[in-house]
Order: sequence, then structure tokens, then C-alpha cells
Amino acid sequence: MENRRFEDRREPEIVYSRSVKAGKRIYYLDVKKARNEDLYLCITESKKKAGEEEFPTFEKHKVFLYKEDFKHFTEALGDVIGFVEQKFGTIEERQEWVPETSADEPKAEEVVAEEQPQAEEEEPKRRGLFSRFVKKD
Repeated sequence: MENRRFEDRREPEIVYSRSVKAGKRIYYLDVKKARNEDLYLCITESKKKAGEEEFPTFEKHKVFLYKEDFKHFTEALGDVIGFVEQKFGTIEERQEWVPETSADEPKAEEVVAEEQPQAEEEEPKRRGLFSRFVKKD
């Protein structure tokens, strides 16, 4: 018996697309057209798996957001961003990610450190989800 469900399956048409480079990740925001001609948003996070240089593989996660949910989603996203800004202060711009270099070449952070004068007191390195936020006094 034939399985017709998978025979006619085709990749939905992308009608608009943007990508956002964020450190080691890339986010793709694709507006796609469903079979019934409705539009929906597909957000894909793509992250290169560590340690695989010759044939890199990518870990991908997708979220599908349908147009009837856009308003609620944008309201909730604005609310969450507002909360984080209120709690932790303004959002700093992400620094451009520079891939690791070979052992012979200086690393990007070493080059930057040489160009800038040393401050008397260095701030401790922040890590984690909210490391880009500056705390308000």
C-alpha cells in the first residue's frame, strides 16, 4: 500500500527571510507559505557542533509561529524584554564573534587587550543568559 501523505510533501515556499548572527549561533526568521496559502513564521536556531572541523554538523531547533498568534507573541516578547531591562538595565550590543585561531596566531581577545590601555580595576567577566545587561545603580 502506498503512503500518499509523504509523496506530495514539499518544502514550504519561503516568501521573506532574515538572519541574525548572534555569537556562535545564527537565527533564521523565515516567512513561509503553507499549502492553504496562509503565512507563518519559522524561527530556526542553528548552532555548529563543537569538535567537528572537517565535516561540521549543525544542531537546529525550530519554532513555528502562526499569524493568528503574532500579536500575543509580540506583546509577550515586549513584556519579557521590558522586565529584563528594568531588572538588569540597558542591553549592551553583542560583540562580533571571532572564531578561534591556530596556536601560532594571537587570539582576537589578546589583540584587543593589547590595543586598549589596562584599566586599574577590571570588571569580573559576566557569564550566562543575562551577561549582556548592565545593572542600573
